[in-house]
Amino acid sequence: MDCIIQKAEVLDGAHLMRIIWQDGTDSIYPAVWLRDNCQCPDCYLDSAKARKLLIEALDVYIGIKDLMFDRKKCQYWGSEFQLPTLDFEDVLKDDEHAYRWLSSLKKVGIVRLTGAADKRGEVQLLHCIKQTVTGGESEIVDGFNVCQKLKEKNPRAFQILSSTFVDFTDIGVDYCDFSVQSKHKIIELDDKDQVVRINFNNATRDTIFDVPVERVQPFYAALKEFVDLMNCKDFKVTFKMNPGDVITFDNWRLLHGRRSYEAGTEISRHLEGAYADWDVVMSRLRILRQSVQNRN
Repeated sequence: MDCIIQKAEVLDGAHLMRIIWQDGTDSIYPAVWLRDNCQCPDCYLDSAKARKLLIEALDVYIGIKDLMFDRKKCQYWGSEFQLPTLDFEDVLKDDEHAYRWLSSLKKVGIVRLTGAADKRGEVQLLHCIKQTVTGGESEIVDGFNVCQKLKEKNPRAFQILSSTFVDFTDIGVDYCDFSVQSKHKIIELDDKDQVVRINFNNATRDTIFDVPVERVQPFYAALKEFVDLMNCKDFKVTFKMNPGDVITFDNWRLLHGRRSYEAGTEISRHLEGAYADWDVVMSRLRILRQSVQNRN
């Protein structure tokens, strides 16, 4: 069966778009979600497959002025389906076989790989190797502090961000091709309702947002307030790394970025990053603590 758009229309005073599919089902897309996921060069960086549009620039009350749509197909199957099968080693060693594997998986949802052997970042480090003369300053924010302020200022916004799951997608090349997907709450709490982790990268926040339509605009309003607090001068620390500097930080707590700089053939900025799990860090910390205590 083909998933084909039969009709597109504007609802709710231009704040919603309704798509009617060939099988008679429909889907609702809020205007603010469509604006947030615009794919034009001003809003989306195709080379990084990431969003450029900042939350600060998003009109959460935007409306729809016009509609156009493309027809895309997906393949359904029933009991007559023949399971696609590929050799595991061929997929590992040959790009064509790897492509057949992933394209088949995308198209029909399942692929069998045969002949496989039976085998069984939380702390971030940034090493500055080269730095620009002007620009490129690092900016950091204590995310836990911002969360506390948001909870005091707008408990409803805090509740939305700590209960709504958000999809993230990171695609690119770093020594090898990668396409990482995950689903997290922006603010994660423990069983005592204490903030233990912040998950936010506006550029890699996915276009997929699987929540009821009535919850979309309140989410964007809450996220915008959270980001506005991040950008408040009362929370932000700015400094410049020098060649040879290595900063290490809790990637679950700190929100970090950099200021702009002019790139060119004679201007370069080179940072190398690495990650370590908290389990590894805490193990080493316990050993060191015991060693120091015994020494004293």
